[in-house]
Amino acid sequence: MHLLAAQPGEVSDGTEAIDLGQSPGEIVVLSAADTELALLADAAAARGDGAPSLRLANVMQLGHNLSVDTYVEAVVANAKVIVVRLLGGAAYWRYGTEEVAAVAREHGLALALLPGDDKDDGELRRHSTVGDADYDRLWAYLIHGGAANAVNFLTHAANLAGHPVEAEPPELLPRAGCYWPGIGDLALDAMAQHWQPGRPVAAIVFYRALVQAGDCAPINALVTALGDAGLNPMPLYSQSLKDPAAAAFVEEALATFAPGVIINATGFSLASPGAQRGPTPFDGADCPIIQAVLSGGTKNIWDDGMRGLAPRDIAMNVALPEVDGRILARAISFKSAKRWDEATQTNVVRHEPVPDRVAWTARLAAAWARLRQETMGERRVAVVMANYPNKDARIGNGVGLDTPASAALVLKALAAQGYDVADVPSDGEALITQLLAGPTNDLVRRRGKRSQAVLSLEAYREKFAELPEDVRSSMTERWGDPETDPHVAEGAFQLAIHRFGKVVVGVQPARGYNIDPKATYHDPDLVPPHGYFAFYMWLTQEFDSHAVIHLGKHSNLEWLPGKALALSSSCFPEAAFAPVPHLYPFIVNDPGEGTQAKRRTSAVIIDHLTPPLARAETYGELRDLEALVDEYFEASQTDPRRLPILSRDILELCASTGLDQDCGIGAGDDEAEKLTKLDG
Repeated sequence: MHLLAAQPGEVSDGTEAIDLGQSPGEIVVLSAADTELALLADAAAARGDGAPSLRLANVMQLGHNLSVDTYVEAVVANAKVIVVRLLGGAAYWRYGTEEVAAVAREHGLALALLPGDDKDDGELRRHSTVGDADYDRLWAYLIHGGAANAVNFLTHAANLAGHPVEAEPPELLPRAGCYWPGIGDLALDAMAQHWQPGRPVAAIVFYRALVQAGDCAPINALVTALGDAGLNPMPLYSQSLKDPAAAAFVEEALATFAPGVIINATGFSLASPGAQRGPTPFDGADCPIIQAVLSGGTKNIWDDGMRGLAPRDIAMNVALPEVDGRILARAISFKSAKRWDEATQTNVVRHEPVPDRVAWTARLAAAWARLRQETMGERRVAVVMANYPNKDARIGNGVGLDTPASAALVLKALAAQGYDVADVPSDGEALITQLLAGPTNDLVRRRGKRSQAVLSLEAYREKFAELPEDVRSSMTERWGDPETDPHVAEGAFQLAIHRFGKVVVGVQPARGYNIDPKATYHDPDLVPPHGYFAFYMWLTQEFDSHAVIHLGKHSNLEWLPGKALALSSSCFPEAAFAPVPHLYPFIVNDPGEGTQAKRRTSAVIIDHLTPPLARAETYGELRDLEALVDEYFEASQTDPRRLPILSRDILELCASTGLDQDCGIGAGDDEAEKLTKLDG
């Protein structure tokens, strides 16, 4: 097998055999945390002349056994001190652990295999060759982190390598605390000094490791963006939300300042799938919790791919937080090899924020905070009903849900809670009648109908010009100019939206026109037409909805072209749908398609049960007719004298139910012809 040569500026995921190409050094440090390696590289640069040579590498780049063999032979075997920090224990890097330990014992090297957290690991300690005092001291420097501890970690390692230097004791960093850009650790009671009076508070919860490593650029950017969005940011770092002391501090901070929204930038889940839900530090805040992703991948891969995130990111930062019901926002940063550090022969990798992804996440947080802050009577709500395929008879065709009746009940429930809802329809049938009075997706029947909600071509062009160029060009190439859209009449888009006071009900537009709606509903490549964008522009900008409800499985919004998750501005679900609170009643037995909406449109899924089952048979007058036909067949063989009476009863029941028209029975047909047509 051939090894790939590691290149400066590239970040490998370790799946392929790779030669890091490092020369030997007296001290070798391997860690799975890029932030930790970057901190140590900075600390090494601050050392004076005569310091021992240092080699740094990410253990995740050594995932392949051949990579391990090459690195151990070329670098580890020629070192004096080796420190390996493993999150997940020896099992996480079994082959590497065994090979490094064997070489250390064979050559009499100082080896410290340290846990990646603050929980002692007996197996790692047994494989180490340094004494417990040195082991614990090296571990403490890395647990607490920070520039001073990084320098002293290297100083103590130099001492173990035989250099006559002494390190200072570790400086302790709290397990959780408040943070502010340019200041660092901050007292809780000093947080409000950085806020604007009267604004909602947006808590940011992130890992303490970022503070330890001085790698807080994404958090700094988010603090700025939240302030620009009209919120008071409250950054809180935590060792882990499952750590009792850290969780208690986060809970205290949230209780003290009562945030309107929380942005969680930590991974994993606070609950265990299938287990009974226990208390979490977020419970007392009773507010929306938005999940922001600090990706472990590179922006280049994200830019070029349609998957959105790598499997490791999806598991840690998306799938497991979904167990807790988080509202997924965007990936706000990616790992970037900022520079090649010649002294340690490693890429210095840090989190690099993506400004427009940070801004989008801040806007979503501000929208949820606005909804929470607004009085019910002033809230504007949009209810969107699916229409698949695009026929008037299929308006509100949610799977397993009587969507028109449910929409009418939603309007009544909103009115009962104090929302400004006017002319509430009595039931689903009345609602459909009102919707059919205006334009729908039926291009023939909508002719001549005018809407209560219109978007002028001039206003549309202004908003359209703000979209990314690639979105605009692909729409124009597929559908032409806006004025050619069949939903335009009298210089404006006539939208399938009906007003009920400050609540509106809309019929979701089709993915296109003059196409097969069944074949294109889930088409991952078909860009939507101008009328589609006009519909959502009106809802989220002109009407300025506080919340949008897509009622029932399922909308077509989450199936528009773009990345699978961690969307960019060029992904059509984002381009069409502004960051706004999105509620989505969805049938409970289809979590896969519900997840699509959560990940691509930041939806909050509200499960509804499947409908009760009934026997698939005739009912009412049709059941009576079936009984008469059975009786007629039996009489034809046993008692023909009854046939005229049964024939008369059958035809009378056919006429009363309208079945005669369905079967093509004419007024001039004789009795025998009528029975023949009925028999089909």
